[in-house]
Amino acid sequence: MEFRTERNTFADAVGWAARVLPTRSPVPVLGGLLVEAGGDRLRISGLDYEASARIEVEAETVRPGKVLVMGRRLLDVCRVLPKGPVECAVEGSRFCVASDGASFGLSVLPLDDYPVLPVLPEFRGVVNAEAFAVAVAQVAVAAGRDDALPVLTGIRVSLDGGTMTLAATDRYRYAVRSLAWQPESPDHSADVVVSARRLTEIARSLDRSGAVRVALDGGSIGFENGGMRITTRLLEGRLPRHDKLFALDRPTVASTELNPLLDAVRRVSVVAEDDSPLQLTFSSNSVHLQAGYEDDIASQRLPAVLESPDAVTVAFNPSYLIDALASFDATLVRFELLGPGQRALLTGLSPAPDGGARLRHQHLLMSVKPLV
Repeated sequence: MEFRTERNTFADAVGWAARVLPTRSPVPVLGGLLVEAGGDRLRISGLDYEASARIEVEAETVRPGKVLVMGRRLLDVCRVLPKGPVECAVEGSRFCVASDGASFGLSVLPLDDYPVLPVLPEFRGVVNAEAFAVAVAQVAVAAGRDDALPVLTGIRVSLDGGTMTLAATDRYRYAVRSLAWQPESPDHSADVVVSARRLTEIARSLDRSGAVRVALDGGSIGFENGGMRITTRLLEGRLPRHDKLFALDRPTVASTELNPLLDAVRRVSVVAEDDSPLQLTFSSNSVHLQAGYEDDIASQRLPAVLESPDAVTVAFNPSYLIDALASFDATLVRFELLGPGQRALLTGLSPAPDGGARLRHQHLLMSVKPLV
């Protein structure tokens, strides 16, 4: 096998495929990247037990063929290659990479031991790449980090007609974001859970323009955009439904501008030790933020609207509140409050063309005991 391509093209392709390689594996070949050249295309693939990735880029093939080479070592080589054309070839038992006078020879792995790459599941529809990446990032902040409860480390992907709903929870908070997509069949529906870490990596890695093809079957989900294709296994289990949790009985409603509130929360929370509570007191025309104890305290007041005659005080874990507020792409944030120590629903509000407000993204937080 022998081919030529540009350094950036080659390095980007290797880096993209290498993202699924396991950090450590008892099976050495799973640390390899499969490099295939033919015609004017170069294909690089990688996989582990949970995911697979394949990317195709342009290349000039001198001799078609394929080789399996240690992925992380090849990635290290690509990072230090000089700019300009790259020539790659299999010479004996080595994969040789040369560019502008620099050359590297990497040992190859046995192709016969390499597993067959999984096929892409059944095509289900397309979603805008940029909108999908934004939505995944917005809900991923609420996903759990404890691998002892795998399903809580996932993002729920629900498909219902022309609406895709993403949701995540770690039991203390719950984020939900809906977006439009184009299903292959108008009556198609699905409800699965995907690793939040994997889905975040996938959404970031896909091009931020054009449409992403979504494929799904009973055990895996796949995404395809341009020459990039990636699959990952689904998590077993189901996340708790958010419908009833988000239905608050006669809440107290308050609203304020999002960005000034986020800035104020970040500012005031610098005196909050060990995630001690940050208190918000909503009155008729303002919200008063306060954090800290004894000598170290901070506070700030901002304009707000309270749709109730009586002031209400709630408190939150400041890092959770910052995560929630930072995830919104909105002008205003609305709080629906049941009181201290109870659920609080935050909704990002953005102006709609008809003059109203568009609701797409919501975040449920458990309030904590206010400051004494």
